[in-house]
Amino acid sequence: MPARSGNRLGRASLTVLTWIIAILFVFPIVWMVLTSFKSEGDAFTSPPRLFFEPTLEQFGNILDRGFLPYLGNSAFVTVVCTVLVLLLGVPAAYALSIAPVRGTSNALGFFLSTKMLPVVAAIIPLYVISQNLRLLDNVWALIVLYTAMNLPLAIWMMRSFFLEVPREMIEAARVDGATLPTVLLRIILPVVAPGIAATALICVIFSWTEFFYAVNLTAAQAGTVPVFLVGFITSEGLYWAQLSAAALLASLPVMIIGWFAQNHLVRGLSMGAVK
Repeated sequence: MPARSGNRLGRASLTVLTWIIAILFVFPIVWMVLTSFKSEGDAFTSPPRLFFEPTLEQFGNILDRGFLPYLGNSAFVTVVCTVLVLLLGVPAAYALSIAPVRGTSNALGFFLSTKMLPVVAAIIPLYVISQNLRLLDNVWALIVLYTAMNLPLAIWMMRSFFLEVPREMIEAARVDGATLPTVLLRIILPVVAPGIAATALICVIFSWTEFFYAVNLTAAQAGTVPVFLVGFITSEGLYWAQLSAAALLASLPVMIIGWFAQNHLVRGLSMGAVK
C-alpha cells in the first residue's frame, strides 16, 4: 500500500509539474491574444486589466499601415524557398544516404560547416553583392539567402530519414526493373513523406521568422513581416495593443500550418527513434 501511494503521489506531482510548465509556455501567447483585442489605454494599465471591452480597432489599424504587402512578401519568399530546398535537398539526401559516393563524409562536414559562420560576418559582402547585382530590396535576394541557409539543415535531416528506408524494398524494385526516378518517386518518397513534411515545416518556420537579412537587405518594396513589426518601435514608445495585433497576425499562418501538419511533424521527427 505505501508503495502504491508513493507511485500515485509521484504521478500526481509529475502531472502538476507538466501543467505548470505548459501554462508558462502558453501564457505569453494567451496574453498577446488578449492584448491584441484591447485599446491602447487598456493595454497600458497598471496593474494589467483582465476585464475589458474587446475591440477590433487594432487589427484595422494594422491593415491601414500596409500589413498585407509585407505578408505577401513573406508568403512568397517562404513558399519559393521551401520548394527550392526540397527540390535540391531530396536528391542530395538520396545521394548521401542510399547511394553514397566518394567523399560523402567530407560533403556532410562541409554542409555542417556552413552553419557555423555568424550571419553578422557575412552581411557586408552579401550587401555589396546584392547592390552590384541590383538585388537590394528584392525578394529574390532573400529567396537565394534563405535557400542557402536552410539547405544544409534540410539535407542533414532528410538524410537521416532516407537511412531508415529498408534496403530490401529498393533492391526488390530494382530487380523488377524500376528506374531511379521510379524508385525515388514511388518507393522511397512515400516512406519518408512524414520526414520531408517535418523538414518543410522547419524550413517554413525559419524563413518566416528570419529577421537579420530581411532588415538589412530590404526596405519598402521587399520587406517581410518581421521588418513590419520593427516599425512599432518608435521614440514615442511601444504601441502594445497594435504590436500584439500585428504579432498575432504574423504568427497565425505558421501556427495554422503547424496545427494541420503536427501529425506529420511528430512522425517525421521520431523516425528512427524507436527500432
